[in-house]
Amino acid sequence: SCTRFELTNFAVFIKEACYMNFGKIVFAQIMQFIPRREFNDIVAKYRGNYRVRNLTCYDQLLVMCLAQYADKNSLRDIEASLNALAVTHKLYHCGISYAVPRNTLAKANELRDWHIYAELGQVLIKKVRPFYAKDSFRLDIDNMVYAFDSSTISLCLKLCPWAKFRKKKGGIKLHTQLDLRGNLPVFVLLTKASVHDVNALDEICVEMGAIYLIDKGYVDFNRLFNVIHKNGAFFVTRAKDNMQYEIVKSMPVDKQTGVISDEIVRLTKENSKQKYPKEFRMVVYEDFTTGNLYRFITNHLGYDALTIAELYRERWNVELFFKWIKQHLHIKSFYGTSENAVYTQIWIAVCAFLLLAIAKKHMHIEEPSLYMISQTIGTMLFERIPIPELFNKPIINVPKDDGQLDLFRDLKS
Repeated sequence: SCTRFELTNFAVFIKEACYMNFGKIVFAQIMQFIPRREFNDIVAKYRGNYRVRNLTCYDQLLVMCLAQYADKNSLRDIEASLNALAVTHKLYHCGISYAVPRNTLAKANELRDWHIYAELGQVLIKKVRPFYAKDSFRLDIDNMVYAFDSSTISLCLKLCPWAKFRKKKGGIKLHTQLDLRGNLPVFVLLTKASVHDVNALDEICVEMGAIYLIDKGYVDFNRLFNVIHKNGAFFVTRAKDNMQYEIVKSMPVDKQTGVISDEIVRLTKENSKQKYPKEFRMVVYEDFTTGNLYRFITNHLGYDALTIAELYRERWNVELFFKWIKQHLHIKSFYGTSENAVYTQIWIAVCAFLLLAIAKKHMHIEEPSLYMISQTIGTMLFERIPIPELFNKPIINVPKDDGQLDLFRDLKS
């Protein structure tokens, strides 16, 4: 007969053995958050699996996400990795049905409608936003705050003639609206690089009471008035150097905070005045660290001048997002050259980012940022370990000196 102690140890052993044999690998733990029913509906809408023999849209999504997380540089690199995973019997645990040849993946990226993954991105955005709605914001502000900006992604003109930008350059623009509570992309628009930034403002869905932080490249008084102001929202941006205006009212400021002036102004140029007939606010702020002067314009009259300046500083989060998504979710090394292949890869990269954001909240990972999580995940994709355990700080017990080292002290003396 076995003692209770032996039975307990045996139960622990069985539990650990089951975990080692049947525990999901890290990659599969992330992919479980793909909403399969919604994704299947989208695929059916665009007939993505029509006359497909092996590589379904879901397999394509898994392979491309794997390539993004594992930092693969080319289709050949992806193919080699899939073959290695098949040999070590890990491909099945990734959820991928077989080692996809690079030609098959290239054909799928070229022919499958990129809108499939764009709509999946929209579904993931709707699912992830409630998780971050109550996240803290650096400034004491109750309004929703969005940063809106664009980033140009360079493409080889010879390989991508459809993306002609300048005489000898090619490129596309990634216009992104970032929710600064969680730094999540809530709106993404892909255009050719030749499209001017201000045109993207026509596509956003403006929320009443929200604050939009935009670069001065987006300053078009007609759109600022009709798209943002008339819809009950607020903008904070920088004034262009050639803006002609007159001061209607000046408010007192504390210059020790860096605020030089806080004024209500009105446009004086006839054309501009017709586009924006209302008065608005201009805050002049000096950055003491660099000595630079900034002229911020806004239609928000409630917050103090320093808060307006600090709000615009938060716009840099969208620049960090662009930098991160280009570096860590391979967007500069494209796996195809057609317009459809490039758009497919960018949207799958956005989906991969959103899946990480969902996993972070579902698994109650609080401490590291999303950017740090992505770096760690990339090195542990095929390990059977619960993702939260990757970020639990180990407790290091330093043994106390129990006198056993006295022998060595005696020898030294």
